[in-house]
Amino acid sequence: MSIFQSINGWRKNRREKKRALMQAKGFCPECRGRGFNVVPYSEAYYIPPLDCMGCDGSGLYSDWEKNQYT
Repeated sequence: MSIFQSINGWRKNRREKKRALMQAKGFCPECRGRGFNVVPYSEAYYIPPLDCMGCDGSGLYSDWEKNQYT
């Protein structure tokens, strides 16, 4: 079981580092400040980018943080 705890601890630390970096830059951690998330491309049809659900398309960390606690 300790290997699973180690992996989970590593993933948690990685997630926190990413969140802290995005907070310092003022970007949304989910879309990295772009305001949209790219849907995987398919050759059969085109799917336009979707607004980020975390920051409501603004790309700002403050909006992402506000949405996390509501």
